[in-house]
Amino acid sequence: MNQLEQIEFTTADAIVQELVRAGVEVAFGIVSIHNMPIYDAILREGSIHLVCSRGESGAVNMADGYARATGKLGVVITSTGTGAGNAAGSLVEAWAAGTPILHLTGEVASNYLGTGRGYIHEMKDQLSMMEGSSKKAIRLRKPEQTSAVVRNAIQDAFAAPSGPVTLEIPIDFQSAIIPNNPIQEVRSTTINHSIPYLPEEALIKISNSRRPVIWAGGGVITAGASKEVQELAEMIGAAVITSQSGKGSIPEDHPQCIGHFAAYELTKDLLKNSDLLISIGVRFRGNETSNWKVSVPNEHISIDADWLAMNRNYESTYGLVGDAKEILTKIIHDISDMSITPDKEYIEEVKTVREKLRTQLRETLGPYEQILDGMQKVLPRNSILVRDVTVQANVWGSRLFEIYEPRTSIHASGGGIGQGLPTAIGAQIACKDQQVVLMAGDGGFMVNVGEMAVAAQENLPLIVVLFDDAGYGVLRNIQDAAYGRQVAVDLLSPDFVLLAKSMGFEASRIGSPDEFTAELEKAIENEKPTMIVVDMESVGPMAKPFGGPPGAADAFKPKKL
Repeated sequence: MNQLEQIEFTTADAIVQELVRAGVEVAFGIVSIHNMPIYDAILREGSIHLVCSRGESGAVNMADGYARATGKLGVVITSTGTGAGNAAGSLVEAWAAGTPILHLTGEVASNYLGTGRGYIHEMKDQLSMMEGSSKKAIRLRKPEQTSAVVRNAIQDAFAAPSGPVTLEIPIDFQSAIIPNNPIQEVRSTTINHSIPYLPEEALIKISNSRRPVIWAGGGVITAGASKEVQELAEMIGAAVITSQSGKGSIPEDHPQCIGHFAAYELTKDLLKNSDLLISIGVRFRGNETSNWKVSVPNEHISIDADWLAMNRNYESTYGLVGDAKEILTKIIHDISDMSITPDKEYIEEVKTVREKLRTQLRETLGPYEQILDGMQKVLPRNSILVRDVTVQANVWGSRLFEIYEPRTSIHASGGGIGQGLPTAIGAQIACKDQQVVLMAGDGGFMVNVGEMAVAAQENLPLIVVLFDDAGYGVLRNIQDAAYGRQVAVDLLSPDFVLLAKSMGFEASRIGSPDEFTAELEKAIENEKPTMIVVDMESVGPMAKPFGGPPGAADAFKPKKL
């Protein structure tokens, strides 16, 4: 018998069989005594590529980046107790981003669950921890139900609102011999799959609107509805605002694209004077709406796949629940026979607002404007830009660097630092024919710095642009504005060039924008893991310091409640 053959069919085999059935090609994680049967089953099956992270937190981020770049299921395998705990923070990020992930984690042997006897890797209540950090957490209760439970967990990960689902499998269950009985999903042929019905009043409001605004969120990307958003915008002459997650819903060089500027005064004024808002898959996050101080028009048509999204942050005149692509297709079809002539003066006003926003922000950048322009000029149009939480990413990486295609903009939805590197690794593994670039700061980068070894081991052409200001730059500025002093924001960093080279990266340190553009061109040409360290002291300060989101400093000043 071949050493990879196994006559008996086990729970671990059933798990892998369901992964293959779901089209899984890559899984991320760390092997452990509490998941080893699953790893062995993956080895024996042979079609899934295993990526060995250096930490469970990074493994989840890699699965997250993989899923965001492709729309496919991200799969991560971790150990029990501390291993599962290490994954929790990154699962919160995936939950905030609505990323479909299946998190497989071991558990102690079933007869020791909840006993507190000190079984290795035991923790008091792992399932509750996973429930708090995931969309849903499930424990396998009976090995014979493995196929059904895994298949259901995958469906839950994709169901609106999509997100990470954790499945715990006690270690004794993983090697349990079970029958390999097929399970077939059968749907009734009587289910009505007709084109969605849309209220006539909503269609009339769309056709009669003279100053419409479309607010496109991550739901547009999830639904694959970018083409429809652009078509509708052009048909009715709408301005298009995007959320951070919605970047790429419409090419950002389109003259009607305002972009990710919702909380800016010019955009607020445009919204205030609009006669109709069509929001599509938007969460209206606090940091993107000045904590919901952005006013929206009275007439608001909300499109979302999630029932609970309706009226959660802003009330809607009409709530349309369903697949955004189907609903937009129906809207376009139904209003095509109506007499619609976009208001040319309004479109010109939108173009003016668009240009003024970009000019105003560019004036704050100082020497970093040239770095922005160098990136935009040199990088291929379909490059994937991943942004960790850092000053340059927040100020211009998320707004002025233009995104042209869906799934080519990835950011930290939950606001946690340090997750950019492993997320970028996952995206690059998913899209080997596209250039992935990470924007990160020195403080956040050190959180998951060990994952650089994964990029080198996988021989990825990932480019890391590291902005080094020897500290937490955003917090420095907020503290200065709030208190006039700083605390706990200065950091001693390693020699990043030496560190990168020791990890198998090409690396250089630059002190001017001209040097940066030349090094970026070289990195693209080399197709190897590369780090470009931007010495911010040498490059110089921004023309206007970034103090965080609007009102950030005021929130921390002493006040009476």
